[in-house]
This record gives sequence, C-alpha cells and structure tokens, in this order.
Amino acid sequence: MSIGHWTRRVALPTVLYGVVFSASALEAEDPFIIGVCSHELHLPASRDTGFELLRQAGIESVRTDAHWAFVERSRNKLAIEPHWNTYLAKTQAQGIDSLLILGYGNIHHGDGEKPRSEPIRAAYNRYVAFVAQQLRGRVRHYEVWNEWDLENPDDPEFSQDYARLVADAAGIIRQHDPDAKVLAGAVTSEGIKSGFALRLIEAGVMQSVDGLSLHPYVHCYGRGRDTPEAWIKWLTEIDLDLSRAANQPVPLYLTEMAWPSHKGACGFDETTQAAYLARSYFLAKTLPNVRGYWWYDFRNDGADLREREHNFGLLRQDYSPKLAYQVLKAISPIIEQFQFLERVAGSDESTVQLRFDNGEEQLLIAWSTDKPRSVSITSNGPKSGEVELIDSAQPNRGRTAAANQWQCPADGKTCSARIELGEFPKIISLGASDPAAVAPEQTNLAFD
Repeated sequence: MSIGHWTRRVALPTVLYGVVFSASALEAEDPFIIGVCSHELHLPASRDTGFELLRQAGIESVRTDAHWAFVERSRNKLAIEPHWNTYLAKTQAQGIDSLLILGYGNIHHGDGEKPRSEPIRAAYNRYVAFVAQQLRGRVRHYEVWNEWDLENPDDPEFSQDYARLVADAAGIIRQHDPDAKVLAGAVTSEGIKSGFALRLIEAGVMQSVDGLSLHPYVHCYGRGRDTPEAWIKWLTEIDLDLSRAANQPVPLYLTEMAWPSHKGACGFDETTQAAYLARSYFLAKTLPNVRGYWWYDFRNDGADLREREHNFGLLRQDYSPKLAYQVLKAISPIIEQFQFLERVAGSDESTVQLRFDNGEEQLLIAWSTDKPRSVSITSNGPKSGEVELIDSAQPNRGRTAAANQWQCPADGKTCSARIELGEFPKIISLGASDPAAVAPEQTNLAFD
C-alpha cells in the first residue's frame, strides 16, 4: 500500500484536535527502526528470496551475530568470512541496515568464558577493533555482547564487569567506525526485573553508548500478562525507571521481542502471533524513547511445530510467509511514516484507540483487547461517504472502503460511523490534517 495513494484519495479536511504539527515537526530526530533478527549471515549461500522479502516487508534493519569464534577460528588469526561480505552487500543493495552483535566467547581465550579478566578482555577488544576496521561504513549499529545478564542477573559485580567491557568496546568502535552507533545491554526480561539494566545506568554506561537494548519478552508470563497491552504497561514503567535513574531520557532499542507460534506451553497460534505483532508495533510507537523494534526472528529456526525456538519467525523455514509477515508488510508504511499523537479519550481496558498523524493525514488505529465489539467513532469535521481503512486481519487487501458510512447531522460539523473491532488493528482514515488547528478537542467513542 502506498501512503501517498491513500492521501490523494482523501479530499475532505478534518481538524487536528488542537495539536499543532508540521511535516517537519512530525519527523523524529532519530526515526523509529523496523527491524528483525536473523541468522542468515551464517548461511554461505543465503537465498536471494530472503533479501527481497525483507525489503518488501518494509524492514529497515537486520540484527545478527558476528560471532567472535567465527572471526578468530585460530588463536590470534582474525579474518572476516567471505560470505559475510556477500551478505552485507546484498542487504545494502536492498537499502537495509545491519546491527551486528559482538560476542559469545572464543575457545582460544579463557576456554570460551566471558571476557571478565584482563587477558580475555584484551583479546575481545582486538576482535572488536578488527571487525570495526574491516566492516567500516557497512554496519549501522553494533551491540556489545548478547544477554550478558542471563548467567547471573543479580550480581552487581557481574554488571560492573559488563559496563567496563562496554566502555572499552564503544571507544574502540568509535575510533575505527565513527558513524556506527553502539548499543549496550541486550538485557533479558529477568535482567530487567532483577535490576541489571538499572545498574548499568547507575554505572554510567550511557556515557559510552547511543542506546540501551532490551529483550522484554512476556510470552511466558501467563494469561493477562502476556498480551501487548500488558507488555506496554510494563515497558512504560521500565522507561520511566531508567530515565529517572539516568536523570535524562534513555534511548531504548528493543533488539529482541516476539510471540512464538509453537504448539505448547507459552505458545500462540499464528493468527494471534500476527495480531500481537501489529498491536505491539503500534504500541511501541507510543513511547518516544523507544527508537526501534527488532522482531525475533525473520525465519523459523526449524520445522518442529512443538519446539518454541523453531517458531518465532515471520516466515516458515521454507521461506513461506506466515500471517505475521503479511501483517508487518501492511503496517510498516504506517509505522515508518506516521507519528503517535495520543490515546483517544474514552478508551477503556476492552479497546485501544490511538491517533497518528504524518502532517498530511490523520489516522485512528483501533482494536478490541478481548471479544469483538462495535464502536462508534466521531469526527470533528465534515465527512461523507464510506469509511476508508486498512484491516490488518486482511493485510493483502490494502486500503478499502468499508460498508460503513459516515453519518452527519444537519449542521455537518460532527459526523460519526460505526466500526466493528476485533483483535487485529483497524487503521481508519480520519481525513487530512489541519496544522493550523488550535482548539483542543477529542475524538469521542461510544461502546455497546
């Protein structure tokens, strides 16, 4: 779907409800990144199909592992594997950035243990310097280690050792590739709850890096706590706690997050996975400090439908798209080009209604958090004809005219329409933006 095509089709203006915006004001200083995690770097003959599917879905960044063990296969002999260069060239050709994870230990140094002692730390720093030198200008983000906290999220000394590693690695990367951004953390859900992320902030890690990366999975938290709506409440608390500790906003990068579609404990069917993807991406955009969201992962790691680790992907192992892939493809232009304005007054626990704008057009994005329900939406300006929307439950249809009609009173100032909401977001056009609007008014919603 083309956003430009959508905008051209909408001719009637609506009021921007008192929020003064211009196109430039709506452009974030650091635009939100739509990303995925992938293991394709380690396939010597990655299929071109995969790169094309990344681009078609609107994916802007791929996070993958630049294993220390693969760069230094023989002690003190470092080399970039030839197919890494091929992989990076193909992603760049599709206009896709790379986020490389620097870590995982090396058997030649400390028997593969974490670089906490000086000799192992020195060897790790040589590896970091080599990768940054060799890949200069081809990697947008580096992430220092992956889930360091997993082994021991409660030990303050463990977090201090990591903070020191980050400071060294960040300085080395900036020396050899000053345009690359450096992320620290990759903190797991347990590490977040155990205070590991807070200890990093208190240790001053943000003085060295461009952002803190988090892996705030909730799929095993049980009924009522494993939904996108519960997740965003928790993430909001995390955001506030970290910014308070830093005494300034902390840029957050969700470099792993997803709901798996396996059959078993903590699993969801493919339909729910797709609905949760859409809801979580829109909700992530409501937090200004969240700078990007990398879905884990791009392609299923295996074919066992009962194995959790095999079923996080947007694609099946044979590269056939799941519904989640189709949904991301449909919503990615909205995620990329529209900015969150506010949650609509009148929302309750059973529905979510969010208003987005790109300086030209206004959207209402709405869904039900439980059973299907009918909602009456009210505009502030004159409307006519059919309601235009994208139903993310049917992502391949694109923008369509719904059977619902705008109904207007005689004065024509306020029009309403009824919309059926379900678990998938509906992206409803409210018409053209009015940057000059100053009267603080709200869209009203009535529920059956």
